[in-house]
Amino acid sequence: MNSILRKRIVETQIYLAIGIFAAGLIIFTRETSQAAADGVSLCTQVLIPSLFPFFVVSSLCVQTGLAAFIGRAFEKPMRFLFRVPGVCAPAFVLGLVGGYPVGAKTAISLYEQELCSKNEAERLLGFCNNSGPAFILGAVGASLFGGAMAGLLLYGAHVLASVTVGILFRFWGVRRERRSASRTAPQRFDAVRIPLGRAFTGAVTSSFASILNICAFVIFFAVAIRLLTLIRVIPMLARGLGVLLAPLGLDAAFAEKLLSGLLEVTSGVKGLLALSASLNAKLTAAAFMLGWAGVSVHCQVLNFIGESGLSPVPYLAGKALHGCLAAAFTWLGARLLPFDAAVSKGLAAQIAALSSLDLSQSFWASLGASFACWLILALLSLLFHWIHRCKKSKKEV
Repeated sequence: MNSILRKRIVETQIYLAIGIFAAGLIIFTRETSQAAADGVSLCTQVLIPSLFPFFVVSSLCVQTGLAAFIGRAFEKPMRFLFRVPGVCAPAFVLGLVGGYPVGAKTAISLYEQELCSKNEAERLLGFCNNSGPAFILGAVGASLFGGAMAGLLLYGAHVLASVTVGILFRFWGVRRERRSASRTAPQRFDAVRIPLGRAFTGAVTSSFASILNICAFVIFFAVAIRLLTLIRVIPMLARGLGVLLAPLGLDAAFAEKLLSGLLEVTSGVKGLLALSASLNAKLTAAAFMLGWAGVSVHCQVLNFIGESGLSPVPYLAGKALHGCLAAAFTWLGARLLPFDAAVSKGLAAQIAALSSLDLSQSFWASLGASFACWLILALLSLLFHWIHRCKKSKKEV
């Protein structure tokens, strides 16, 4: 009886929230329409040109057998560091370069192709879904914090935190693996290779569908954050969080931007610019938001995870740990690095240029970077394969 009553109370609260949300859309039509337009602009100017090429390349990497080929070369380092097969290396690399949710999508594709086990895929999801260098170095570092050093610090802390999470998560599911050790392991390095023409067509269509899902979540959360701010929900929660942050010298305004960043990382990071807090505090908060990635990104990834049957627990736990570690590394680095020191003029100019690309330039830059990653991975795998053959031939002699 109590369980039925609790269920009805929860359902009533959900219906009430939906009703309030619908009423807010009617009352604040102009504001929410503008928020939706901003979300659409973000999708067309940033997300589609930067993510779509990486989605296509990651899909081709798995379906044409390149990931399996690369896996032979990277088997030992990936096993040693993260306890995942070498075939998972493309998910980690593309996740660091392509931005979220490219790494997670690649990891799920590897599992669906039976190139890694369920435990290994869940382990990989905990650390492979990361922000790309174009966003951190350009949009955050150069545009928001006005310097290359800030972007380099944030991206360095972001990568270091990702690797640390991967090392810690190498113990995820070890007991389950031991219990199922007698069962047949999934086939690795021998996945069905789809012909290039059919693989390319499927990669483009599936990637476009994935991009549409991502854009839908981005637009919805842009409207939701704006509406929650207008009806004073986020400011009310921020006052309570501000009391907890007061000993650290932070106020309710800082807490409000932090809450926005927990929902959608771009809105939260941009909001830090208007605060009067110290540079160290802003950088630390930005690092946490970038590591956590935001509920909007999580919904995008959970949409992919739900179709695969993988558990979302390691992914969410990994992102929470990633945010905390990235914040800690950034806080420490901001106290040690001289931000008034000049960075290389060439490097500073390159980083600043990332934030001023238009739609066409962003697309071609992203396309070039994605295929460059593919080429580098293939060349490295060939190099390691050649070294292995040389060592083997010497032993035979």
